[in-house]
Amino acid sequence: MHGSGRFDIRQVESWDAGEIADLYREGGWWHEEWDPGGLQALISGSFSFVVAVDRESGRAVGMGRVISDGVSDAYIQDLVVRAACRGQGIGESILLRLVRACTDAGISWIALIAEPETESFYRSRGFLVMEGYTPMKFGGDDDACLQ
Repeated sequence: MHGSGRFDIRQVESWDAGEIADLYREGGWWHEEWDPGGLQALISGSFSFVVAVDRESGRAVGMGRVISDGVSDAYIQDLVVRAACRGQGIGESILLRLVRACTDAGISWIALIAEPETESFYRSRGFLVMEGYTPMKFGGDDDACLQ
């Protein structure tokens, strides 16, 4: 457990689904039709899932996760800190814990997609823009893959 001030940074295998859904809402990534019951599988299926916990309330105020094969590549996703708790080093502590989980496993290729306005946060912590690469996402047309 690593902490900063009144917060602990914990790598977890499970966490309260309601709190995690609230953090996804905070990041603007939650769709209300989603079932929070699937969040336990998301947490346990991640290479590393980290929460920042308020020592006083015991509630998660931030999170982040890594998806990886555990050997060669890793992707940091879903790093978010409640707006009321930002500016206290929580995001940096989460990021450090996630990077350390990767490097401790011998994984040195660690990537992420930065939300707009967050590039400087990641740059100042050692992440570089991948010149010549474009992040892409599948558009959902299954037939396009078959043609």
